This record gives sequence, structure tokens and C-alpha cells, in this order.
Amino acid sequence: MIEADRLTKRYGDTVAVDDLTFTVRPGQVTGFLGPNGAGKSTTLRMILGLNTPTGGSVTVDGIPFADRPRGLRHVGALLDAQDVHGGRSAAAHLSALARGNRIPPRRVDDVLEEVGLAKAARRRIGGFSLGMKQRLGIAGALLGDPPVLLFDEPLNGLDPEGVLWVRGLFRRLASEGRTVFVSSHMMGEMEHTADHLIVIGQGRLIADQTLADFSARSAGTGVTVHTPELDALAAVLTAEGASVRRENSAVGRVTGLSAARIGELAHLHRIVLHELATQTSSLETAFMELTADSVEYLAGDPR
Repeated sequence: MIEADRLTKRYGDTVAVDDLTFTVRPGQVTGFLGPNGAGKSTTLRMILGLNTPTGGSVTVDGIPFADRPRGLRHVGALLDAQDVHGGRSAAAHLSALARGNRIPPRRVDDVLEEVGLAKAARRRIGGFSLGMKQRLGIAGALLGDPPVLLFDEPLNGLDPEGVLWVRGLFRRLASEGRTVFVSSHMMGEMEHTADHLIVIGQGRLIADQTLADFSARSAGTGVTVHTPELDALAAVLTAEGASVRRENSAVGRVTGLSAARIGELAHLHRIVLHELATQTSSLETAFMELTADSVEYLAGDPR
């Protein structure tokens, strides 16, 4: 597991990460979300020991990552796909990483094949597209066959086939019992990939919950009911603590109760139902609503 305990990072008067506590567990894909400037990259760098916390701590499987002499065997990471030496070939870049971590040389060919770069192994990285560099960065993360993997914006520059491949890769890695922690702005992909979400804003924790529970926090989530006895149903549901917003004489929007519970109550009180439809918000909608007060760089802001 990755465990952050009151993790804090200050740069002068600026607080980049503020008293952040969370746990990233194995066997699932955990999405790491937040507006620009929220502190996501700083947090990932502190997990890897690249930045020193001002306060608090963060460990990987109970040990600070910097204390591990062969880091790639324990944690694989892609933080910046562009941060590679353009004069080296893909194979030379990975071979250097393998030697430094005492990883068998054969793993270089294995991971290049897995990410689809086997034919480009001897080409200089400087001629790679961004998508190819992303694949190379993923290969580097996989090189040590680690139990923990961190990815910062891994989908940038990938074509649709690459995006689908990465989605399947993350799901497979999680199904093998690995810890997969992914920071991304691509809400649609996180909605299809992540099991759990950690959401931060201005360095502080906003949410630490399943994808379904996070999306359910949106004001757009509810149940549409269609009944010729809307007044009677509204009275029953309100007594149960739900809120009912009437859209017309026969249709209402219910929040605070599940469709299953609404159906049970309608049956109990012999109220005719013509339709029950659960309306869920997209991850993007929920994210925009719940992080609205944490956006640091807002287009069109008169300030």
C-alpha cells in the first residue's frame, strides 16, 4: 500500500500539499484527481522521494521509497514522458535502468514488446512522438515487474488504440493484485478505468471514495419517477427523508432514496408506478461541481 499521513509541502508562503492523509490499496485502480495546481504532481514526487515533505510522511509498503536500494523492483513510475535523453535509443535507455536496478537484461525486450515499441528499440528517442515516449515511459515503469505503479498523465499524446491499450493494461495490473495509482485529467477514461478515487484541491483532500460514491455526490444524481399518483408518492417519500422535485403533474425527480427503495415504498402503499429511472451524473460533472471552489486557474476570471 501507499500510505500518506498528514503529508505537507510548502514552498515559502505557498502550501502545495496541505495535511494530506490517504491510503492507496492493492488490487484496484485508484484515480488521483484535482484541478491544475492542486498538488497532485508534488504528492507523487514526495511518494518517490524526489521532493522532501515539509511535514508528515509517506511510505510504500511501510517503508519510505528512498530507503529501497533497487527502487524499480518495488515501484514503477511514469511522471514525465519527455524527461528522457533524446540521443539514446529506447533499448539503451531501458538497459541503463535495468543495470542500475539489477534487473535481468531480457526484461528490456519483454517490456518493449509489451508496449508496442519492439520495432523502434534501436531508434533515438529524440525522434519519438509524444505517444511513443508515453509508451516508453510505461515500459520503464514495468521494467522491474513491481507491485506498485504510479502514472502521472499517462494518456497524453496517445491515439485511441493506445488509450484502449492503457485502459486494459491498468485493469490487468490491478487484477494481478498490484497497486495502481493514476493521475489524469481525462475524466472519461478515469470513469472507465478507476475503481477508487482520491480527489484533492489546493493541496487538501476533497474525497477518498469509490467512483460510484463520488459520482453520487453530484446534484445531478437522482431517480426519475412517473406515476399518476405523484402527490401520494411524494408524501410517502418525503416522510422517508427524500426530496421530490416535481417536473409536471405525473413526473418527479427524487433524491435521497434508491430506485429499489422507492419501488418498495410504492408497492407497500399501493401506488401505481409507470416508470422508475436512476439518473447518474458523469464523473466529469461530479468533479466540476465538487472542485469548483478549489480551481486556482479559472479561464475568464475577471481577477
